[in-house]
Amino acid sequence: MPNQRVVDIANLKRWSGGDVPDYDITVDDPSNMRKSPFPWDDDLNRKIVLWLGDISQLNAEAIINSTNEAMTDRNPTTDRIFSRAGSALKQEVRNEIKTCRTGEAKLTKGYKLPARYVIHTVGPRYNIKYKTAAESALFNCYRHVLQIVRENNILSVALCCVHSLRRGYPPYEGAHIAIRTVRRFLEKFGHQVQTIVFVLTRDDEDVYVNLMPLYFPRSKNEEDFAAYHLPYDVGSEDGEPTIPDRQIRIMAKPILEAERIRRARELEQTSEFMESVNINEAFDMSVAVGKHAFSQMEGDIDKQRKQRLKGHSSLEATRQEQNKRYERWLRRSKQEDLTDISQLRCLFPSGFDRHGRPVIVFIGRLFPAQRVNLEKSLMHLIQTMDSLVANPYVFVYFHTLVAKENMPMTEYIKDVYNIIDHRYKKNLKAFYVVHPTFWSKVHAWFFTTFSISDVKSKVFHIPGLEYLYSRISPDQLDLPSFILDHDLKVNGTRYYTPEEDQTIGGL
Repeated sequence: MPNQRVVDIANLKRWSGGDVPDYDITVDDPSNMRKSPFPWDDDLNRKIVLWLGDISQLNAEAIINSTNEAMTDRNPTTDRIFSRAGSALKQEVRNEIKTCRTGEAKLTKGYKLPARYVIHTVGPRYNIKYKTAAESALFNCYRHVLQIVRENNILSVALCCVHSLRRGYPPYEGAHIAIRTVRRFLEKFGHQVQTIVFVLTRDDEDVYVNLMPLYFPRSKNEEDFAAYHLPYDVGSEDGEPTIPDRQIRIMAKPILEAERIRRARELEQTSEFMESVNINEAFDMSVAVGKHAFSQMEGDIDKQRKQRLKGHSSLEATRQEQNKRYERWLRRSKQEDLTDISQLRCLFPSGFDRHGRPVIVFIGRLFPAQRVNLEKSLMHLIQTMDSLVANPYVFVYFHTLVAKENMPMTEYIKDVYNIIDHRYKKNLKAFYVVHPTFWSKVHAWFFTTFSISDVKSKVFHIPGLEYLYSRISPDQLDLPSFILDHDLKVNGTRYYTPEEDQTIGGL
């Protein structure tokens, strides 16, 4: 027998009533402070509820059922909805609705449910190769649900997570689309709706708690904080994901001499960060030597004590300077035309691992280190990764068929490491090196032992794709054919063994 408990949504805690953290926001130039496209609005926040529980118990006017196109999906939430509603709901679906295409939504009565209506929708299956289609379909799910709410004068609706891990949809990616679509809907039609409940599971709870402040800030301080943590793609005015490849760069007229002079002056003003980057000094201040035996040898104790005191007093200043330097690089990355670098396809986001964490891929063979503009390549890295490193992520470096001309100088790698901010290092959960060679392992050991020891424990050498697939599903990796061909040539087929995989490690 289903649980006959009824939960009154009027008694649920509104988003506006939650505790707001005291965010520490440091901006080097207040005149360049970012502005969030989602301003603080208490009226909207009072309409939002985050609730962990059984959606079939809510007495909202309408609840959402995430199903498949044949309307026959079996999952715990759907089973509870149909069990409590009774046979009449099954009969209406079978005789009247019959099917529902991906991205669409259909309305039925609620029958014995506390809810008056059930809105059925079909979420997409996620595949990195068809990421744009999946994002568009997911947006359409929420858009069509909210259209039905508006057209039928429904005052309260409970939304389940249509973007489910069962369908391979990354939790954070899906939640961004869901939350911002609701936000944009309320901005236009909030006067027609009283309550929208996000019904969560244990798996979704942390995701929504982390992302809600970005789209529904509860104070001016939280709004300012959100401006620096929103992804680059905040969607259209309806929340629909945008497609950068279809955005055409249009220049009204050629750059005149005065414009060239203005840009030269801007570069002069920002050149200080280039002059201030002394690799050896910055590296010594920010990176530990490691735990090798010789690093434990002590010299003059008094001298070391003075150095530690001096280090503690300047640590905060050093971090602030590093943040300022990174912010300047980030601003430049948004102003520069990086099309030539992005077209190399050597660095790009590529789906999510089996823990739902974003994956960033770097293809070593496609990086022309001796010919490429290294400043632009750094800006492309920052532009690509800035919005992803705010949460746990993994990095996959393919050393497949890498030649000397693909290898950047060690000093450049150190430079990059010192410019990126602390989120890159803190939230990196695993750095996988695929198809390593003997010398690449030696170089990696030396570099992570004596230069960047704080990431050494996160580096894992993966001999073949089958081992990588145990961590990241193949449909989440968009790889060039030469990598697949090389792996087949070197490793053959069906070489993966879980027992051997345990010796490789990785999270």
